[in-house]
Amino acid sequence: MTSPQLLSLLPYQPAEDAPLLRRWVTTRAELITWAGPSFSWPLDDAQLAAYAAEPERRIWTAVSAGNHRVGHVSVSGTRLGRVLIAPEARDQGLGRALVSRAVDLCFGELALPEISLGVWAHNAAALQIYETLGFRTVERLAGVEEVDGVPWTAVQMRLTPPDR
Repeated sequence: MTSPQLLSLLPYQPAEDAPLLRRWVTTRAELITWAGPSFSWPLDDAQLAAYAAEPERRIWTAVSAGNHRVGHVSVSGTRLGRVLIAPEARDQGLGRALVSRAVDLCFGELALPEISLGVWAHNAAALQIYETLGFRTVERLAGVEEVDGVPWTAVQMRLTPPDR
């Protein structure tokens, strides 16, 4: 498993990072898994530019110790989201390291009182990461999205700082 210290979060750079996001998200189902219904398929530069310009959103690119761009995450208000690991970097513990670094930033530098997020119920790997980091389910929303004729259930989760 990769240590969070071996992963850095750098501010999102649209010129460098938007092409990576378009390469990492190759189907409509992957797009909805990553970002819910907030983008339309296919993902394009105009949508990513609007996303990067959202005034309350902080966006980071995860960079490995070898200086490779391996992931993406953002925070808007107290909501963590848009967590993504590059397909070629999956199954190496980077998802947990990325979320752990983001949580550290949220409770440290951003001084958030809590962190909330939404994840699809069928995304077992993401659910396991969030649960092992202390996130707890606060609500399940059945059938909030339909993808390829299959209803998807959203799980809303929350985490408070360790000292609360």
